Amino acid sequence: MQSIVHGKKFGLATVAGLISGCLIHTSLVAFGVSAIIKENDTIFFIIKLFGALYLLFLAYKVFRSEGRLDLGSQELPKKSLWQLFKQGFIMNVLNPKVSIFFLAFFPSFLFSDSLSTVIQFYVLGLLFMFVSTLIFSAVAILAGYISEYTKQHSQVGIYFKWLQIVVFVGIAIFIFIAEK
Repeated sequence: MQSIVHGKKFGLATVAGLISGCLIHTSLVAFGVSAIIKENDTIFFIIKLFGALYLLFLAYKVFRSEGRLDLGSQELPKKSLWQLFKQGFIMNVLNPKVSIFFLAFFPSFLFSDSLSTVIQFYVLGLLFMFVSTLIFSAVAILAGYISEYTKQHSQVGIYFKWLQIVVFVGIAIFIFIAEK
């Protein structure tokens, strides 16, 4: 929304804050939770189950929504780039959905028996941050074009709705069937 209303550099400042917040989640998973997960199959299953159920819940909420995008003239106060960075960082760090995602999804991708889990989690976290930066930045930069397209093509919301549902259900299935 910052890109749509104020321009791409304001959207990119928010993206930088969001991505930086992933370091906190990666560190929590790498140092705090990884040892517990590694040693306890029951806890791993519970995290996996709750992660999958949460994603199915999100898919259900999207399914129940109208599937309509409203990008009308929303008034957003203009903030400094630093304020937007901080806002993005705080939004990410305090978002329980991100924590649940890291806890439920990352352990399934541990890739080495000889490499420490801390290093593996940081590799996964940095990879996630890199991919997220590319995607979020593309969205921030292309937000104006996306906004114009969605205003002209009202039916696109239904496609976004079903895309979200498929992604949430697909990730939920992957999490649930993933082995430790």
